[in-house]
Amino acid sequence: MKLTYRDIDAQVKKLSPQYLAVLIYGPDEGLVRERATKIAKQVVEDLQDPFLVANLDPDTLKSEPGLLGDEVAAISMMGGRRVIRVEGAAENAKVAVEGFLNNPVGDGLVVVSAGNLKPTSGLRKLFEKAKNAAALPCYADNQASLDSLIHEVMRENGLSIDADAASFLQMNLGSDRLVSRSELNKLALYMGPSDKRETDMVSLDDVAACVGDSGALTIDTITSATLSGNLRGLDDSLFKAFNRGENAIAVLRSLLRKVQRMHLARGYMDQGFSADQAMSKLMPRVFAMETNKFKMDLNKWTTGRLASAMAITSAAEEDCKTTGMPVEAICARACLRIANAAKR
Repeated sequence: MKLTYRDIDAQVKKLSPQYLAVLIYGPDEGLVRERATKIAKQVVEDLQDPFLVANLDPDTLKSEPGLLGDEVAAISMMGGRRVIRVEGAAENAKVAVEGFLNNPVGDGLVVVSAGNLKPTSGLRKLFEKAKNAAALPCYADNQASLDSLIHEVMRENGLSIDADAASFLQMNLGSDRLVSRSELNKLALYMGPSDKRETDMVSLDDVAACVGDSGALTIDTITSATLSGNLRGLDDSLFKAFNRGENAIAVLRSLLRKVQRMHLARGYMDQGFSADQAMSKLMPRVFAMETNKFKMDLNKWTTGRLASAMAITSAAEEDCKTTGMPVEAICARACLRIANAAKR
């Protein structure tokens, strides 16, 4: 079964009993691991329990496809439902999973995790078409999902967060869910124990003092260099981002969000508002420390040219998903085109 975006959170919280197996896949490795763990813990709380959890290697399943069904059918010595985990799967796990789904045995839950599977992937298509299995994609967090994560972690630690601090985090957290969660937990630790805090409200100053150079801080550097026409800075930041494994689509989406905000602001300016008035209408608000830079970038662009930049960025993301070309090259070419336009 191919899950829709609105169904994903519900299934991660409580997987439907009709699903005997679930595939969690996508470019956000941290989110894949997080969701796979949450789903597995619906069945077994301690995932280190050797009696209730079996970890199978996908290459082993390729040579012994019947092993998966045997593990699902096995009965724990201590009683209870079991979880069978297959991590790092690809086409090497397809035959084993297909055999199990066609002839399910036992009451165990199969949790398969994989990287970014293309729509043509046999394993992905198998899960999407099966009635007794679910395919759950994990893509880079967008603004809404990041906002939800931020407030979730704050609540877990008895904290609140002001609007400016939340907005800053939305724009600057990484494209990997576990990195983002780690940064937020570090922020909570920075605020101190609940009985020793001066305040439970996290401010922008707290965030600026605590949140380190996560992936999206590098991505933000790419966005800034692109829209200001800083070709040398763009080349350097792209190299750093891709060398550390940042996702090209996350880079393009960050760039698109910034271009859209600038396009909206320029639209207000075309109606007669000043740059400061136009920026004040944006939500989330432009951070005080970025006001001057944002205004300088606005002066380099017109509404029409920003519309062209949006088209270039959107087309690049589509090419990343459909052409099979190296996504880093597609992303770099789009950024370079926009940066050259800003420089002119």
